Order: sequence, then structure tokens, then C-alpha cells
Amino acid sequence: MKQKLLLLAAVFFGVMAFMFTFQQINTEKRKIMESAMDVDVIRLVRELTSGQKIKEADIARYTVKRYAGTALSREIPWSQKDKILDLPVRSRIPANTILTWNDFDNSVSTGQSGMTALVRPGFRAVSIPVDTVSSVTGLIRPNNFVDLIGTFRFPDAKGDAALDTVTLTILQQVKVLACGQDIGKVGAGMEVTARSYNTVTLELTPKEVEMIVFALQKGNLTLSLRNYEESTVTHDLQSVDWSYLQKNIKQYNKEREEKMKRILR
Repeated sequence: MKQKLLLLAAVFFGVMAFMFTFQQINTEKRKIMESAMDVDVIRLVRELTSGQKIKEADIARYTVKRYAGTALSREIPWSQKDKILDLPVRSRIPANTILTWNDFDNSVSTGQSGMTALVRPGFRAVSIPVDTVSSVTGLIRPNNFVDLIGTFRFPDAKGDAALDTVTLTILQQVKVLACGQDIGKVGAGMEVTARSYNTVTLELTPKEVEMIVFALQKGNLTLSLRNYEESTVTHDLQSVDWSYLQKNIKQYNKEREEKMKRILR
């Protein structure tokens, strides 16, 4: 009798465990299904042989279900169909196949390489014009850090309507992403650098982008190159106008003299 009770108890708890597991599986399945979203991809409407070029009439929009947390792998979004038109396919592709980037040569860009891969999340790449002087004689290179100094003409702070020239540091510790089209790629043990350039691409936050674009319209920007080991930010900076310069030239030279003495000790 005792053995029968133990057997019935084992069966009961086994059934309960099965039901609990089944319920958990259904709950997780329901969560996944609820997170599904419609994604438009590209479907081939007729068979293509190796080397044939994709035409507008060969493709159609096709909506598939994709779930949160999963990627489209190499499937080509419908929004990027223009990138593959007139490109030859790598091998035979049957009709009704969903096209992927692997169906074409590596020359087809997925939009995930190049400069966009160098920009950190939360930042933007913005190019500013430079000349020989503002780019430190063209010696600034990708992955250097610079300070941005602006020179503008403002109304006099005392209320005088006359314009006064003012120079001030706008941003410090800004990463350089590119100089011209040089993004600092390294090959064969040597750094590939552009001979000359007239733009520098900086990594800025969206708010900084607005400020720098505005500053470019109102004055001139100069880049100040930082030591590669220095990451500190200077807080006791000033806005320099003609009056301030006159009053502080002696102090500037005194501070410089003291600093040089400390360095030479």
C-alpha cells in the first residue's frame, strides 16, 4: 500500500512538473510572438543565373516577421534596394528567394562599414573646414585629440554697439576621426596619411554639433593639438578681447616663466 502511495505521489508531482514547464514554455512563446514586428525585405520574383544583373522588375517587397532581439542577418532591407540594382549576382538564385548581401560581391556596402563604424554610439561625425594654420600646419592626424578655439566679433559687453573681436575655447578633448579622407588606417606596419587636406572630421555629441555648426557661420575655428597622453580639461579659461589682452600680457608671461622653471627642474 505504501509503495502504491509513493508511486501515485511520484506520478502526481511528475504531472505537475510537466504542466508547470508547459505553462512556462507557452508564456515565453507568447512573449516572443507579441514582440514580433513586420520587416520589409527584398524577394526575387524570377530566377537569375550567375552574373545576371538585378533589375527593378526582378524584385518585390516582401514582409516577414522578425522578433525583438534578433537581427536580419544578411537580409537586404527593402529601403536599401537601390544599392543592388544593376549589380550582378554571384551565383544562381531561385525565384521567391529572399535576397541577402551574400548574393553579391563584397563591393556592396551594408551601410555598416567605413566612417559610420568609427563613430561611437551617442556621437556624430561632423567635418569642419581647415587651412594650414588652423590644422597645425596639417600635422593633425586621425585619432588625435584637439581643442576647438573660436574667434568671433561680438557687440561690446559693456553695451557699446561697436563690434569687438573675442577669442575663446569652445570645446576641449575632441577626437579627430578623419583628416580629409584619411581615417587613419594602418597597413603593412605603416600609417597611411593624406598628403594634404582641407577638412577635419570631428566626433561630437548632437548638442555640440549644433554649437559648432553655428560657430562656423559666425566666426573662425582653430584646432589646438593636445598631447596624446593628456585627457584633463582646463577650467580656468577666459574670453580674450583686445582690452583683456592688454591688461594680462604681463601676467601671461609671468605664468609662462614659472611653468618653464617647473618643467626644467
